[in-house]
Amino acid sequence: MTRVLLVSHYYPPHVGGIENVVRHEALHLTRAGVEVTVLTSGRHTVTEDDAGVRVVRVAAWNGVEERTGVPFPVLAPRVLAAAVRWARWADVVHVHDCLYMTSWAAGLASALTGTPQVLTQHVALVEHPSAVVRGVQRAVYGLAGRLLLRRARRVLVVNGRVADFVTAYGARAVGHLPNGVDTRLFRPPHTAEERRAARGRFGLPRNRVLVLFVGRLVPKKGYDLLLGAADAGYDLVFAGDGAQATADGPGLHHVGALAPDELAELYRAVDLFALPSAAEGFPLTVQEAMASGLPVLTTDDPGYAPYRLAEAGVRLLPRDSGRLRGALRELAQDEDLRAAMGRSSHARAATDFAWEQHTAELVRTYAAATGRRTREALA
Repeated sequence: MTRVLLVSHYYPPHVGGIENVVRHEALHLTRAGVEVTVLTSGRHTVTEDDAGVRVVRVAAWNGVEERTGVPFPVLAPRVLAAAVRWARWADVVHVHDCLYMTSWAAGLASALTGTPQVLTQHVALVEHPSAVVRGVQRAVYGLAGRLLLRRARRVLVVNGRVADFVTAYGARAVGHLPNGVDTRLFRPPHTAEERRAARGRFGLPRNRVLVLFVGRLVPKKGYDLLLGAADAGYDLVFAGDGAQATADGPGLHHVGALAPDELAELYRAVDLFALPSAAEGFPLTVQEAMASGLPVLTTDDPGYAPYRLAEAGVRLLPRDSGRLRGALRELAQDEDLRAAMGRSSHARAATDFAWEQHTAELVRTYAAATGRRTREALA
């Protein structure tokens, strides 16, 4: 049995895209016969969940996220000892993103123990409004990031722009691997009554077109652009927390951060999904919305080209409130167009974003990194 150490700065119950990806990878790898340990931040514990995933949490200070909205836990020094211990146990160390202290510790532990390293880079440089944050990013990628990317046996990315980014920082073997989505959990409503009932549970109006935003309420995600696109023709629904919290008002509803099953129900309650974010890898929420059969509007990012989103009915727009408002008005007034876009989105998600496909590719990647044949990796 192959042993894998998955490394992530956060892990559920903390809410965020990377931690959701790592959680699903851990679950599906375990089901495929891989023994998984997750190294992350949190209250210092070593536990095993009901799926058989061991979770090693190292104490951390989360003041950076609380004060600025930047998800950067500052870990206790013991993170290095924990990383070395579990890297020695593992056959392969799989690091998620090279910007975080967990990643730096795991990369050093991989070098000290000689354990092969695989790295998934989710995003390129984020154009944060703070010059300080941008400067820190460049410094980290130029030092720790460069070392991690050069040492990785394989670097996995979710879009073309990130592939260019990691190559510029020294990555040698780069592959494209889309994140997966749970198409059983995230699905369209079976009936109109199911949609009405979901609206009732969230206290949402039943006779309005509802546009949903899911993500942290920070500028990178574009929540402020969507607020600027508010219009009498539809209501805006925000799911997420952040440094800037929205308050309920006319045409505006804020439901906070939700657990996955609650979020899946919220997708079934609304009519449209909009995410005018910047510098993403490929947003997991876009995949969830597509699987839920929603028409999707998101940023026209050249890095999304490998996904051929326009062919799947996704509307790609510049990060401009006026353009976003115009597109939302059009869709709010055309139920047939919304339905056609939603059908196309759902069909693409069902065929291209299954977690089983993602997991099979990970197993092949681990086998190549360790020099084992795929059959042995699953034995």
